[in-house]
Amino acid sequence: MPIEQRQPQGLVDILDKILDKGLVVAGDIKVSLANVELLTIQLRLVICSIDKAEAIGINWWRSDRFYSSGPDAVTAAEYAALSSRVAQLEQQLSEKTLSAKAERKGR
Repeated sequence: MPIEQRQPQGLVDILDKILDKGLVVAGDIKVSLANVELLTIQLRLVICSIDKAEAIGINWWRSDRFYSSGPDAVTAAEYAALSSRVAQLEQQLSEKTLSAKAERKGR
């Protein structure tokens, strides 16, 4: 029985296999002190192509307004209005911060 020698695979070949088959990384990190759990981080990562994701039932980008180009997508006018509102709120916040600093200095 002849032994086949494997050719070294390049990055493109590896990525192609990962995107075709999919890759799941799962893990939990727990931080405890004196048997008291302080923090738990649960990591779940799925790397695959869009076709594979749809085949396994993952399609959140279809219903998310920011990633979809459907009728519920965010329009340019909505985006401009939101950007304007954020700038307005930031201005109000900076004015309040400056007045609070001036008030503390006057004491």
